[in-house]
Amino acid sequence: MMLRYHHLGLPTDEKKDGMRRLDDLKMWVCGYEESEYKIEWMYFEEECELPELVKSVPHVAFEVESVAEAIQGKHVIIEPTSPSDGLIVAFIEENGAPIEFIETRSY
Repeated sequence: MMLRYHHLGLPTDEKKDGMRRLDDLKMWVCGYEESEYKIEWMYFEEECELPELVKSVPHVAFEVESVAEAIQGKHVIIEPTSPSDGLIVAFIEENGAPIEFIETRSY
């Protein structure tokens, strides 16, 4: 399986300038587009239902050809979902850290 670095997600307990809200997830993000190293800041609302591990521990995200293949046999903490058109994501836990896999599809 080929892994390609996509971004580093860093939880924060304060909203930062330029954050945009992801309504369905009840969280705010910023920085990915501006950061040379693709660092994304994440602020979670109290009502956010994502796993505590994702909300409190930084994660690394990798682009993969197949999310289904990437999570096979792994400890999945967020099942594959499509947060936006052409995108499938899932999270696993590896040695106490969250890892995100991202699959992009062009239609």
